[in-house]
Amino acid sequence: MNILVVAATKEEIVHSIPFLEENDVPYLISGVGMVSTTYTLTKALQTNKPDLLIQVGIGGILDTNAALGAVYQIETDEIFELGAEDRKNFISIEQLGFGKHRFTGRAPLLSKRLPEVPKAHGITVNKVHGSEESISRLLSRYNQPVVESMEGSALFFVSEQEQIPALQYRAISNYIEPRNKEMWQIGLAVKNINVFLRELLVHLL
Repeated sequence: MNILVVAATKEEIVHSIPFLEENDVPYLISGVGMVSTTYTLTKALQTNKPDLLIQVGIGGILDTNAALGAVYQIETDEIFELGAEDRKNFISIEQLGFGKHRFTGRAPLLSKRLPEVPKAHGITVNKVHGSEESISRLLSRYNQPVVESMEGSALFFVSEQEQIPALQYRAISNYIEPRNKEMWQIGLAVKNINVFLRELLVHLL
């Protein structure tokens, strides 16, 4: 199986690069954000169309009872608040009739089961949440595990357009809360997502 591993930054997969190179698994550093990810990934697919895209990285979670460092599979992802404000109401891009904001990952047909991790819904943002007011709105909107990133829906969007199966996994580096760097567990999250990535690839290669 021809697999392309995608990460926003090299630091998120640095521990797996020797493994990837030894096993001839190409990887793409897409850059941070939806625009960079969409452009970089689309350009890469012009010369190499893999059988599967795997995006890995770190992210924040809305549930403060979740374990920092835990790995989640992001099954669905959305471009957060893509639409228009109408006074106190929000009109989604679907309601406006101009497109869609929610996308779903798609696994390839396999003869064996992949490693199982908890599932979550992703929200892809341009501005990471960090105020009590905006976080309160999130809590009122979602009743499921929610993981925040700046790239997830871009990967699912491109995969849908190109008809390529795509999986997204993120390790939790922080809670979605007022910015509190002392609580962040970036090192643990990076370690765990790399351990999981190598385990996943062993099942696929």
